[in-house]
Amino acid sequence: MSAPKAGGYQLDKVVEQFRAEGRIVIVGASLAGLRAAEALRDKGFNGSLTIIGDEPHEPYDRPPLSKQVLKGWVPADHTKLPRLRPVDATWKLGVAAVGLDRINHVVKLANGEDIGYDRLLIATGTRARPWPNPQEGALQGVFTMRTVEDATGLSAALKARPKRVLIVGSGFVGSEIASVCRDLDLNVTVAERGKGPLMGALGGVISEIAAGMMRDAGVDLRTGVAVQGLSGDSSGHVRQAHLSDGSVLDVDVVVASLGSIRNVEWLDGAGLAAGPWGVGCDAGCRAFDINGVVTDHIFVAGDVARAPHVLYDYEFIAQEHWDNAVFGAEVAANNMIHLEVGRRPHLPLPSFWSGQFGVNIKSVGVCSFGDEIVFTQGSPSERRFAAAYGKRGRIVGAVTFNHGKWLPYYASLIEKSAPFPPPPPGYDRPADAEVMPARFPDPREPAGNPDVVLTGHDPTDRSAEFRPRA
Repeated sequence: MSAPKAGGYQLDKVVEQFRAEGRIVIVGASLAGLRAAEALRDKGFNGSLTIIGDEPHEPYDRPPLSKQVLKGWVPADHTKLPRLRPVDATWKLGVAAVGLDRINHVVKLANGEDIGYDRLLIATGTRARPWPNPQEGALQGVFTMRTVEDATGLSAALKARPKRVLIVGSGFVGSEIASVCRDLDLNVTVAERGKGPLMGALGGVISEIAAGMMRDAGVDLRTGVAVQGLSGDSSGHVRQAHLSDGSVLDVDVVVASLGSIRNVEWLDGAGLAAGPWGVGCDAGCRAFDINGVVTDHIFVAGDVARAPHVLYDYEFIAQEHWDNAVFGAEVAANNMIHLEVGRRPHLPLPSFWSGQFGVNIKSVGVCSFGDEIVFTQGSPSERRFAAAYGKRGRIVGAVTFNHGKWLPYYASLIEKSAPFPPPPPGYDRPADAEVMPARFPDPREPAGNPDVVLTGHDPTDRSAEFRPRA
């Protein structure tokens, strides 16, 4: 019995020494990066802490940018995240990480600096997908929505009372911006290549309700059409949009809401499992290498992480949600300064909310994992309801419109893998509670990008490319 005690004592000494003298580098001055830094200090890490961010700003809150900021309620530069405690870190802002040397434990920066680490947290998040034609995207009046600068520019453009705003894409961000435009009494057209708004995230049944909300609010919603090109005037300001159905729109402002790109390019050649859907990691936030072997010193958190989830057939899930960033950062921080027996998993139940057209939309679970849906409470015609999603006889997700108080009830059912359709809640039952197909689009069809993406291997996909470390 003495040998295990001695071994345990030695391990304790290693942990204590790392907490006192170790070097942790966080790449990503984001929500996840900041919360991880705070958690590290809370858990007794007293070593060197460096936070790297490509933007010049300290971590700020992104959800208000497409809501309160555009309405003029809050200036874009007033969205800085509150500090929950001092982090005593070295901040390197406005300089991007451009490479990772795993052999020597070094992060390479764009300014030529090398930053050494003992533990590394990748929290680089996502960026807005730009307009595909760079020349057209450079026209004045063409915007994306991701950063403080994006929100500042678009807010000013909307305040100038444009004659027509065109929003390309009808995911959550595009729909929220359309709602703001109508609140500001601006003419707005939404062009969606797919069959309807929110289709990729919530399926066709809910998409039809969302489309009705848009049109009733006065939005010119056009589905099944793509914007093939933009043209500007002699001063370089966007003036027209050319649609795939042959129509031409006169526009003053264009918002490209085309989804997001995960910031992984700086990891090229590092030999990590990094790709379009993020950086693969285990449930303890430890990054996988390109062969699926877990690393010991590299961790991942936030939008850029993709990890297997026990409730969803161990498919890899990438989540662009606040809770995922916060709780994932806390788990990563814990596991960076603990050895095996002190580590814990990050198995979040995805949840999100969106306010648009006077309706508070909330969801829990992975709705797009399901293939059936049933309205369980309220009235879909009144846009006040709860609906559950199911797959193979169990509940996997739920969405509410102006009925959010019941979301914890559905979350508890999902966590227990309760049967689908779920048991009746007891009151406020809808007139029609029949199970029906949820009508999610084929993954190959164009649709608004969901905030939760299932990224498990598709055996019919033969496009994978093995890229050994340079």
